[in-house]
Amino acid sequence: MRKRILFSMLCLLTVSHSGFAQTCLANADDTTPDEDFANITTSTTLHTPTGLIWQRCAVGQTFDGTTCTGEASQMTWQEALTYAYEYDADLLQGWRVPNLKELASLAERDCVRPAINSTFFPATPPDSFWTSTPSVLDPLRAWTVAFFNASHSIKEKDRTVYLRLVRTKLPTE
Repeated sequence: MRKRILFSMLCLLTVSHSGFAQTCLANADDTTPDEDFANITTSTTLHTPTGLIWQRCAVGQTFDGTTCTGEASQMTWQEALTYAYEYDADLLQGWRVPNLKELASLAERDCVRPAINSTFFPATPPDSFWTSTPSVLDPLRAWTVAFFNASHSIKEKDRTVYLRLVRTKLPTE
């Protein structure tokens, strides 16, 4: 019996996050309502309260016009910073790893799995995403935002975590 229970639990843990549906409070006001966002391109969206432009998909995914497809990539904190730098090297648009306050502004606190506006950020992994904000007390850690439940925590910089890039809206946009 114990082996069967253990096996069942292991099976549940290995199920892909895409099999879970977002769950939201029924009568609560959205903290990130649709009207706070406007698509800039098919793959980017403007968060009007902050003036920040976000990639709609996590790094590793591609927006197909309806949803984000493919597997989101996980990377260490240093890999995330390097990825953002190299991503923007040719574009020169200011793409970067968001700081804690910026990334937390996307958290939909009335929903879980994922805790984000799924209209503008579809197929977001319900897990932690890196910020550029290092821990003040521990140089080996940096802040993350968990889009499982909108929580914030510090994680070891050598752990692999998801990433979504951000940039400031340009004057011509």
